[in-house]
Amino acid sequence: MKKLLFVLTSHDELGNTGEKTGFWIEEFANPYYFLQDKGFAIDVASPKGGQVPIDPKSASDDFMTPATERFNNDTATQEALSKTLKLADINQEGYDAVFYPGGHGPLWDLAEDKDSIALIEKFYQNNKPVAAVCHAPAVFKHTKAADGSPLVKGKQVTGFTNSEEEAVQLTDVVPFLVENMLKENGGIYSKAEDWTPYAITDGLLITGQNPASSELVAEKLLEVLN
Repeated sequence: MKKLLFVLTSHDELGNTGEKTGFWIEEFANPYYFLQDKGFAIDVASPKGGQVPIDPKSASDDFMTPATERFNNDTATQEALSKTLKLADINQEGYDAVFYPGGHGPLWDLAEDKDSIALIEKFYQNNKPVAAVCHAPAVFKHTKAADGSPLVKGKQVTGFTNSEEEAVQLTDVVPFLVENMLKENGGIYSKAEDWTPYAITDGLLITGQNPASSELVAEKLLEVLN
């Protein structure tokens, strides 16, 4: 049986706004169930381990999908998210691929987390796919290829757009803009209309633009694994 690692944020503060953030339920639930239903075993890790924070906005009725409803009724998965593995204890050897769901949290912790950076580089060096959706391509801020250049340099990538960030009125709150960072790191950035599903594969890197793209990223990851 193939085994996947999902990595979620441990960060719950939305800058200095006093509001909470975390991971976005749809971006976890849609790919998680899609891949689980295909027979994959899945472990979940985070920088701090233990309970991971959910972005409260992502639990609202406006963002319900069949997968988020399933998550709301799935006590086993909710329990797993209260006992996530600690990222520092994870070795890529046990896994076939890694998937990073978004939410705003990763901009603060996973983008800068040394264990996450090292893990992504190890997955990539060992010819294993790395997938990230929405804000989670933030994890490529400091990742390097074997030659020391940014991992995304010269690669087709996407991620949450500047205009989508503007639409949610957080441009001045976030520590950096995903679209700008990917371009600055030499990524060949492309996007679709705001809020429409869009994902792109370039070798072992699979990236998606927004929450609506999360299952599409999982589909593309499945293609690469097969």
